[in-house]
Amino acid sequence: MVDLTINGETHAVDVPPDMPLLWVLRDVIGLTGTKFGCGIAQCGACTVHLDGQAVRSCVLPVAAVGNRKVTTIEAVAGTPSGQRVQKAWLDVDVVQCGYCQSGQIMSAAALLERTPDPSDADIDMAMSGNICRCGTYVRIRAAIRQAATGKAEVLQSIVTMPGGGVS
Repeated sequence: MVDLTINGETHAVDVPPDMPLLWVLRDVIGLTGTKFGCGIAQCGACTVHLDGQAVRSCVLPVAAVGNRKVTTIEAVAGTPSGQRVQKAWLDVDVVQCGYCQSGQIMSAAALLERTPDPSDADIDMAMSGNICRCGTYVRIRAAIRQAATGKAEVLQSIVTMPGGGVS
């Protein structure tokens, strides 16, 4: 039996110690906001916070969690940075397919907790392990800047020309 503190609640789970935290969250506890992407900690879809640090839950054995607190996408809005990031995500209209967004939001919120006014290099470093198949990286960066500064950024729109060209 393993005791975990997830989103402020204690859960006693009877799982093998080497079971990845992702599967405990999704299949045992029923928190399905954290997504499975690659299974090798390369895409970031499974990102959660472990005592405020962004970690990949698909490769983190539940036994390695110990007494640390786990926060998932379901509860990140309970933090000031999580609230700002989620609002900015909506304001900037970041989401396309949405699959990667829980991991993206978790990484962005962890960044703003440790670096309240991140530079572009800080954002790139923190978000480099999060893959967005839809390619919304420009909007992701703009949303993180907005969450940090409270100011909306003007995004250059891509104009599609007749015949399929882009200007």
